[in-house]
Amino acid sequence: MGYVFLALAIIGEVIATTFLKFTSGERTIWWAYPIVGVGYVFAFAMLSLTLSRGVPLGIAYALWAGIGVVLVAIISWLFFHESLTVMQIAGMGLVIAGVLLLELGATHTPE
Repeated sequence: MGYVFLALAIIGEVIATTFLKFTSGERTIWWAYPIVGVGYVFAFAMLSLTLSRGVPLGIAYALWAGIGVVLVAIISWLFFHESLTVMQIAGMGLVIAGVLLLELGATHTPE
């Protein structure tokens, strides 16, 4: 169940971070601010529930941050037409590989 909460934490953080784009620049959108605030509060609440279910902090944070970075980069490329170079794609691959190695190398205790 801890990993379900972690998935929800990642989704909340990615939504909040994506909507930060609408709170900056020449044309800020007022309704993006509550989405950002609620998204981050939700993400941290879900991360807390993740940890309370026995997922190790290092693993939870690595998955949360790594998957979040990759998803935000892809969303930025798809919806905001930001650049995504071959080197950046390789970096995302390395982030994914690092997160997988952390997860695979962890010792898990039954919940």
